[in-house]
Amino acid sequence: MTANAPQFRVKLAETEDDVRAAQRLRYEVFVAELGSDGPMVDHDARLERDRFDAYFDHLLLLDTAQADAVVGVYRLLRADQATGAGQFYSEDEYDLSALRQSGRRLLELGRSCLAKSYRGGPGMYHLWQGLADYIEAHGIEILFGVASFHGTDPIQLAQPLSLLHHRHLAPVELRARARPDHFQRMDLIAEDALDRRAAMLQVPPLIKAYLRLGGHVGEGAYVDHAFNTTDVCLIMDTARLSPTQRAIYAKGATR
Repeated sequence: MTANAPQFRVKLAETEDDVRAAQRLRYEVFVAELGSDGPMVDHDARLERDRFDAYFDHLLLLDTAQADAVVGVYRLLRADQATGAGQFYSEDEYDLSALRQSGRRLLELGRSCLAKSYRGGPGMYHLWQGLADYIEAHGIEILFGVASFHGTDPIQLAQPLSLLHHRHLAPVELRARARPDHFQRMDLIAEDALDRRAAMLQVPPLIKAYLRLGGHVGEGAYVDHAFNTTDVCLIMDTARLSPTQRAIYAKGATR
């Protein structure tokens, strides 16, 4: 743990140094810790990056007790920014036609992570507070993005993937679908044969947080061998939140 109690501040990246700090944290979490890789990852400089970084807003969680060290990040891409990039990041993996045709204001979320020593505490709460402020400022209606299970063997993930398919599939009008060339069925176990407790134990904390907020998943998973993950598309319609879920959302969620 840090020597001093964390003092958190959230801001959007304003400079190239800010973006590099986000990429450095992403390297430590996604590459060094979880074994991911990619064509633009800089192992010498220890930066996890890709071509989309120039188009995303980067939400940063800083610990002012540690000289404003960047200890948490989120990537945020609005539809107008996606036009500049030529697509949403998720469109390499998912057909987003249903979302694009909804006429709703869209925000893609991605690359969410916290430094290891800040997990399980209030850090994610503060990051979600910053996200909630961003969503309100831009009038966002639909949140979506790829979230990952570690590993690329769907059989090892049959319980949680099946649970997501049977209990949390998005409404048809918002249902993104994994692209045919990498489509991985998620209904690997019949619903009546699921061990729900065992399945939920395998669901990553961030996905659980979205489910608690009324989030859903798209149809099919995407196995990303380069990133060493099995991905699902999470979708949250803010108009569908219950009063209880809205209260949780307004306060943020803990990882």
